[in-house]
Amino acid sequence: MTDIQKPLNRMRHSFVRFLYMAVSVYLIFLLLRYPALSLRYALAGLNLWFVKMIPTLLPFMILSGILIHMNLTEGFVRLLHPVLHFFYGTTPNGSYTLIMGFLCGFPMGARIAGELCRTGRLSTKEGNRLLAFCNNIGPIYFLSFVVSTLSLEKPLVPFLVMYGVPLVYGLFVMRISLLFQLPYRMFKERNTPYVCRPTKSVALTDRKQLMASEVPQAKGLLEAMDNAVLSGLLGIAKLGGYMVFFNLLNILFLPFTRMPASLLHAYYCVLEITGGIARSGPLHPFLVLVMLPFGGFSCMAQTYSMIQGTDLSIRAYLWHKLAQTAITVLIYMLWRPF
Repeated sequence: MTDIQKPLNRMRHSFVRFLYMAVSVYLIFLLLRYPALSLRYALAGLNLWFVKMIPTLLPFMILSGILIHMNLTEGFVRLLHPVLHFFYGTTPNGSYTLIMGFLCGFPMGARIAGELCRTGRLSTKEGNRLLAFCNNIGPIYFLSFVVSTLSLEKPLVPFLVMYGVPLVYGLFVMRISLLFQLPYRMFKERNTPYVCRPTKSVALTDRKQLMASEVPQAKGLLEAMDNAVLSGLLGIAKLGGYMVFFNLLNILFLPFTRMPASLLHAYYCVLEITGGIARSGPLHPFLVLVMLPFGGFSCMAQTYSMIQGTDLSIRAYLWHKLAQTAITVLIYMLWRPF
């Protein structure tokens, strides 16, 4: 690092700290200035967590935790894994992550990928690729809450766009991206001395031994259930804290009453998607539909919470979500379902 870069980095660090402090002071001022409204926003987030998140997510968290701790995930996807492996090139645990991520909904995709990576059952490379497209709003949430709030008379096509975009995007991430690595692999193998290359049988044996040494031993039912319940409660409590905090942030632009209503509604959706749908859905259905793939900053923070302690990248996840949002915007600009 040069002598010029050091003071620049210090200045940038000081500026970021000052910005955080200024926003915190401003938020505390708003909490004291509008106590009743702050309480209403916090209660709205708490109610969404208690009514929506706990009943729909906690059972899946506990069940998935039991399967993971008992090493039953590969058997769970035995029938569908050959199909998913053919299209996406996933391992059995990768297929499990993909299936549960799409069926159970956000943030189960991130939670399962993080848990499998922590226990050595899923590689970081595959986990990052799966995280790029399998951590989405759940189909039950979409059909029961989004469709009714937006009053969509023909929800089939929005449903197909919502889940078709990540599925096709996942094909690119999981399969087509491997084509760009093929020339490099061929060059690397061609320039590796022959005496250093293990035979296929030896390499396969070494890989199996490595996997067997890394994967933890299967736990009994009661021990697995106890760990899954504790982990599930901790995870769902974290999600509740994020939902309350990000719903509370709706007061940030409260003093600016002359802001355009459409801009405020966009802010609500970007901040916390469930509260944004409730406030903006009937007025701006297009805005809600294009923001669903992104999920909002609250979903981003919750995803980071789920993958802590792993080498999974939240920055790569953010870029993939922005790319899928841009594709969704393009599709809805070409075809408007309302």
